[in-house]
Amino acid sequence: MIKKHTIYKKDKWNMMNVEVQGTKIVLTEISDQWGEECHTFIGRPAMMQWAKERFSKESFAGSEEDRQAIMDAFQEI
Repeated sequence: MIKKHTIYKKDKWNMMNVEVQGTKIVLTEISDQWGEECHTFIGRPAMMQWAKERFSKESFAGSEEDRQAIMDAFQEI
C-alpha cells in the first residue's frame, strides 16, 4: 500500500510530495528553478536527517513559521 503526503504545494511548479512504500520513502521535489528532483530513503530517520539539512534555519529563505510547517509535515509521515 502506497501512502502519499504533500509537504507543500505553492503552485503546479513548486511542490514536494512524499510516497511511503513499505520501508522505502520516495520524495519528489519539483521547482521552477531546478526541475524535478527525486530522493529515495530507506526508513524515516534517513528522510528526517535529509529534511533537517535541506530546511536548516540558516539556509531557509522563508519565515520561521513556514519552515516549521514544513518540518511538522515531515514529522507526520
